[in-house]
Amino acid sequence: MKPGVIMIIVGVSMFVGGLVMFYSIESGQKDSVLRLVKNMGTFIGLSGMGVTLAGILLYLLNRNVEPLKENYDV
Repeated sequence: MKPGVIMIIVGVSMFVGGLVMFYSIESGQKDSVLRLVKNMGTFIGLSGMGVTLAGILLYLLNRNVEPLKENYDV
Protein backbone atom coordinates (compact mmCIF):
# COMPACT_ATOMS: atom_id res chain seq x y z
CA MET A 1 0.00 0.00 0.00
CA LYS A 2 1.10 3.55 -0.61
CA PRO A 3 2.23 5.64 2.38
CA GLY A 4 -0.53 8.20 1.83
CA VAL A 5 -3.25 5.58 2.08
CA ILE A 6 -1.72 4.17 5.27
CA MET A 7 -1.60 7.65 6.80
CA ILE A 8 -5.24 8.24 5.88
CA ILE A 9 -6.28 4.99 7.56
CA VAL A 10 -4.22 5.76 10.69
CA GLY A 11 -5.60 9.32 10.84
CA VAL A 12 -9.22 8.22 10.54
CA SER A 13 -8.72 5.58 13.23
CA MET A 14 -7.10 8.19 15.50
CA PHE A 15 -10.02 10.54 14.91
CA VAL A 16 -12.60 7.85 15.68
CA GLY A 17 -10.66 6.76 18.77
CA GLY A 18 -10.54 10.35 19.97
CA LEU A 19 -14.29 10.73 19.46
CA VAL A 20 -14.94 7.58 21.48
CA MET A 21 -12.65 8.75 24.29
CA PHE A 22 -14.19 12.21 24.34
CA TYR A 23 -17.87 11.27 24.19
CA SER A 24 -17.71 8.20 26.42
CA ILE A 25 -17.10 10.40 29.48
CA GLU A 26 -19.67 12.82 30.86
CA SER A 27 -18.91 16.52 31.09
CA GLY A 28 -18.13 17.98 34.50
CA GLN A 29 -16.32 14.97 35.94
CA LYS A 30 -14.51 15.56 39.25
CA ASP A 31 -12.21 12.55 38.88
CA SER A 32 -8.87 13.65 37.48
CA VAL A 33 -8.28 10.39 35.59
CA LEU A 34 -11.57 10.69 33.70
CA ARG A 35 -10.85 14.34 32.87
CA LEU A 36 -7.41 13.29 31.62
CA VAL A 37 -8.97 10.63 29.36
CA LYS A 38 -11.45 13.18 28.00
CA ASN A 39 -8.64 15.69 27.32
CA MET A 40 -6.54 12.98 25.67
CA GLY A 41 -9.52 12.17 23.45
CA THR A 42 -9.62 15.79 22.32
CA PHE A 43 -5.90 15.80 21.55
CA ILE A 44 -5.96 12.45 19.73
CA GLY A 45 -9.01 13.45 17.68
CA LEU A 46 -7.47 16.73 16.56
CA SER A 47 -4.16 15.00 15.81
CA GLY A 48 -6.06 12.42 13.78
CA MET A 49 -7.53 15.20 11.65
CA GLY A 50 -4.02 16.50 10.95
CA VAL A 51 -2.66 13.06 10.11
CA THR A 52 -5.59 12.44 7.76
CA LEU A 53 -4.99 15.74 5.98
CA ALA A 54 -1.27 14.97 5.67
CA GLY A 55 -2.11 11.54 4.23
CA ILE A 56 -4.48 13.05 1.68
CA LEU A 57 -1.87 15.58 0.60
CA LEU A 58 0.83 12.91 0.42
CA TYR A 59 -1.47 10.73 -1.68
CA LEU A 60 -2.23 13.60 -4.06
CA LEU A 61 1.44 14.56 -4.41
CA ASN A 62 2.60 11.02 -5.18
CA ARG A 63 0.04 10.24 -7.87
CA ASN A 64 1.38 9.45 -11.33
CA VAL A 65 -0.39 11.93 -13.54
CA GLU A 66 0.10 11.73 -17.27
CA PRO A 67 1.63 14.86 -18.75
CA LEU A 68 -0.60 17.04 -20.85
CA LYS A 69 -0.39 16.33 -24.57
CA GLU A 70 -0.83 19.55 -26.40
CA ASN A 71 -1.91 19.52 -30.00
CA TYR A 72 -0.29 22.33 -31.99
CA ASP A 73 -1.63 21.26 -35.36
CA VAL A 74 -3.24 24.33 -36.86
